[in-house]
Amino acid sequence: MSRKKEIKTSIMTLGPAKITSPLADRAEKGGDRCFVLDNERILLDIVEDRVMEAAKSGKKMLSFERAGPRSKIFFDPTKLRCAVVSCGGLCPGINDIIRGIVLALHHNYGVRHIYGIRYGFQGFIPSFGHELMDLTPESVLNIHEIGGTVLGSSRGPQDIESIADSLERMNIGLLFTIGGDGTMVASTKIAAVINKRGLKIGVIGIPKTIDNDIYLVDRSFGFDTAVDVAVDVIRSAHNEAVSAPSGIGLVKLMGRHSGFIAAAATLAMPEVNFCLIPESGFDLEGPRGLLEALKERLIHRKHVVIVAAEGAGQKFFGDRTKERDASGNIKLHDIGVYLKKAICAYFQKQKIEVNLKYIDPSYTIRSVPANANDHVLCSFLARGAVHAGMAGKTRMLVGLCNNQLVHIPMEATVGKQKQVDLFGGKWMSVLETTGQPPLKN
Repeated sequence: MSRKKEIKTSIMTLGPAKITSPLADRAEKGGDRCFVLDNERILLDIVEDRVMEAAKSGKKMLSFERAGPRSKIFFDPTKLRCAVVSCGGLCPGINDIIRGIVLALHHNYGVRHIYGIRYGFQGFIPSFGHELMDLTPESVLNIHEIGGTVLGSSRGPQDIESIADSLERMNIGLLFTIGGDGTMVASTKIAAVINKRGLKIGVIGIPKTIDNDIYLVDRSFGFDTAVDVAVDVIRSAHNEAVSAPSGIGLVKLMGRHSGFIAAAATLAMPEVNFCLIPESGFDLEGPRGLLEALKERLIHRKHVVIVAAEGAGQKFFGDRTKERDASGNIKLHDIGVYLKKAICAYFQKQKIEVNLKYIDPSYTIRSVPANANDHVLCSFLARGAVHAGMAGKTRMLVGLCNNQLVHIPMEATVGKQKQVDLFGGKWMSVLETTGQPPLKN
């Protein structure tokens, strides 16, 4: 709770919003209700006892500014130029976000100058030579039906001052950044440089992480699709396992620091017998280790299905996890390959023949189009980002909090990860579903 008290929730603005929103013309009689006031807040914690306890003690509950259209906007849509950039790894729904931003800017606010920045933040750096993409309703018409990102993407830091120079040269008033933690860190720095220069340029982030580990956010786009595809993969692994004597199906899923995909896919596909996530450590050897538990399972049921998040079991690699990728993330060792070798070696030593099938669907999952639930979420996020940007908000991201769209300062989330609560209902349900014992000696 002490950490939550330190969170600043106020949203930075470029200045007073004085222009009547074009959406006011669409409102029917009494339609002012469609507009949101800045003092409307969404509580982070909605447990009744805690809310009442806080009210009695006079403590202020952590809450965020509610997202949605404002009756007054900051920018003149006829003069505004906007830019959209996608960075980092692929994730289902990026094209939905791009499409949603363009359609909301064009149809809701009448903005006619929208540019796509090619290949991430590289697109701002002249030496890379990436051309701009004109984004119009026609150019984004069907992009939600394909995976990946039509803008392209890249990893790695670029010079923040050069990015700000490009925004100034292009006369951009609003920048929408779609990316993970590294992108949000960079977006925060861009907004800081813009503010230092005294420029009126808004920076709005739409956080992208398939792992669903954005701090303070309920669910990120792409997660639901990832679970959908993961379930199909697990089903295949289960079919392989039950179709062979002493069959073992081993599936590695995404989840660098958080096991949300592995946990959700396990609950959706209860044929999983062991779910391994970064938050819950486990031993391989010893009387209560994973290998002995696998042996016990094979003796009694003749097959086993294991799901492992990519960040699980990194302790087995010692201190060799210090190397970082272009985005600054610690390079993880392949726990899937490690488990495959360890399991096969163990049973060979036990003189027990097993049939192990290992599946790593990571690139397949992240590059598919979004499913129906993510289409809906991306639509909400894109419009929420546009409403916030047009109202003059900056240095913030949009996200779900208690199933409501809110504005969250970038500084409140960057550098932090949400993780599976090992004492919460979701993980307890996973343990009940799999029946796996504690895997520690």
